[in-house]
Amino acid sequence: MQPAFRKAVLQVVACVLLLWLIEALDRGLHLSLERLGVYPRTMAGLAGVLFAPLIHGSWSHLLSNSFALLILGTGLRYGYPRAAGPVLVLIYLLSGLGVWCLGRESYHIGASGLAHGMMFFIFTTGILRRDRLSIALALIAFFLYGGMVWSIFPQEPGISFESHFFGAASGVLAAFLFRRLDPPQPEKHYDWEDETEDDTETGQEETPPGH
Repeated sequence: MQPAFRKAVLQVVACVLLLWLIEALDRGLHLSLERLGVYPRTMAGLAGVLFAPLIHGSWSHLLSNSFALLILGTGLRYGYPRAAGPVLVLIYLLSGLGVWCLGRESYHIGASGLAHGMMFFIFTTGILRRDRLSIALALIAFFLYGGMVWSIFPQEPGISFESHFFGAASGVLAAFLFRRLDPPQPEKHYDWEDETEDDTETGQEETPPGH
């Protein structure tokens, strides 16, 4: 495992473990942290922009988000180490502010907006940059989580599609703003490519028989 990839995995795992610790404390101590979620157009609910992604409504809610955060977060941190920080800050804040301004009057909690933002950033950046790593990450993200495209629209009443929508929109915006922060990785050059080029040049220099 490459050191850069290992570092990305460890950082993302640490963040996800923090979410599980918060959920355990919430359940064990009966803290009712849901009240710290985003509640649109109220001053008290504005604090949820900072706290809502850290809070989940159930263990199953947290589990479903954890897989997406682990995979997409690792892809983001490994593929775009310089852009990862600004991208996450932008998605984190804009998705919450979007929900606060235009969301339904209910508590909105969970990290699904953050996951949607990362998926849309990785996919959009792959289209914009078109280098090998970016394209590979975009294909992996879309293959595993392409269904997020549909979840930005209203579905079940208890699911905050607003968080999904504004997370996705923030991810696309971040792709346009930060796609060039990380230089493309150098293309690998293999020995057999040199041999192929030498054979081609030799064949061109040979004089055809009979001339």
